[in-house]
Amino acid sequence: MGKDSRKHERRRKKPAVAVRFLKWASAIGAAALVVYLISQSSGVAYTEEDIGVVNFSELAPAEKRTALEEANSARCPCGCGMTLAQCVSTDMTCPVRENNIQRIRTMVREADKP
Repeated sequence: MGKDSRKHERRRKKPAVAVRFLKWASAIGAAALVVYLISQSSGVAYTEEDIGVVNFSELAPAEKRTALEEANSARCPCGCGMTLAQCVSTDMTCPVRENNIQRIRTMVREADKP
């Protein structure tokens, strides 16, 4: 095996410029997609659509976000470990569900105050 054939082997092992460009473009595209998805998320796990039993329509967007963040951070008092929003949205059998609905309605009223 001569010196020329070894150089030829090494050259073949290097990835082509186009392949490297495609890899970088894919990585940048994936990163941009992640940033876009994060920026478009509401930041709350359970939205007003999930909590259908409470009317959020009278609130301005900032007030709505405040009420939703509060409902998504307050804990259900029954000891299940869920948030108020999660409990009202998913657990129809919670013994304090009606109280939780009233607590969220109170949060909505308080968010509506100037």
